[in-house]
Amino acid sequence: MTANSANISVSIFRLSPLIRITLLSLYIALTVPLPFLSQVTAAPVPPEFLWIGISIGLVALYAVLTEQVVVDDQGIQVTYPAWVPRFFRKGWFLPWSEVKELKPRTTGQGGLVYYFLSHDGKAYLLPMRVAGFARFVQIVQAKTGIDTTDVRPLAQPWMYLILLGFTLLLLLVDGWAIATALTTAQLT
Repeated sequence: MTANSANISVSIFRLSPLIRITLLSLYIALTVPLPFLSQVTAAPVPPEFLWIGISIGLVALYAVLTEQVVVDDQGIQVTYPAWVPRFFRKGWFLPWSEVKELKPRTTGQGGLVYYFLSHDGKAYLLPMRVAGFARFVQIVQAKTGIDTTDVRPLAQPWMYLILLGFTLLLLLVDGWAIATALTTAQLT
């Protein structure tokens, strides 16, 4: 949290490191064995193409995970670093004075997400995977007057810890699969 000379406080909330590490690790665990398996099985897709695709996918995933939520006295802004192309992830800004209400919506998986509704009828997804979520919703409540006591993060940290644990197990299996693929490739 910082303050400038006009005494406007600015808070920046980034995606939770646990979520970022879990999703990047899962991506790596699911994709890295593919070029090795492609080579061993003589698949029609060359391993080099798979490495290129995996690299592009990793950069795209990392770009999505660099989301930042900036909250100040003027409003709330979802933004991305300058290196992320605007056509890929635009971000948005909503002045506090334009916030009409916070509306819950059920997801297809049974979770609950919230949208800011503006006076002109537009909906803006409440960022729910940021580190410091409790402090974030307290600021939203203070700036908008909307009761946020029932607003909870979409997924609890223990869910990501379980997913990270299974991802680490998958990485061990990947290590075995890659070692087997390399050994098989040397024998042929």
